[in-house]
Amino acid sequence: MSMTVVVTRNVSARVRGFLASVMLELAPGVYSAPRISPAVRERIWTVLADWFPNEEEASIVMLWQERDMPGGQAVRTLGTPPIAFAQVDGLILARRPTPTEAK
Repeated sequence: MSMTVVVTRNVSARVRGFLASVMLELAPGVYSAPRISPAVRERIWTVLADWFPNEEEASIVMLWQERDMPGGQAVRTLGTPPIAFAQVDGLILARRPTPTEAK
């Protein structure tokens, strides 16, 4: 079991209520749980992924400790803006396309 953090942007009250029922809301749109099993984390992500098509202009990022991953953490994302993750010298970096690339 490891610390899991979910960060949301522009999600509906339904999503916020669901996350608040299973995690502690540290700040608006930032949720944390210190000891979630991989099975529970997967069920939470399944609900978020199922509900996400009903969201508009929203994004959700989930991260947790994963020793086998570069940088020691795993990341899942839903929504915009699209973010590409790249490993550079053992670190995971997030890269957003520039406005000219997005066209």
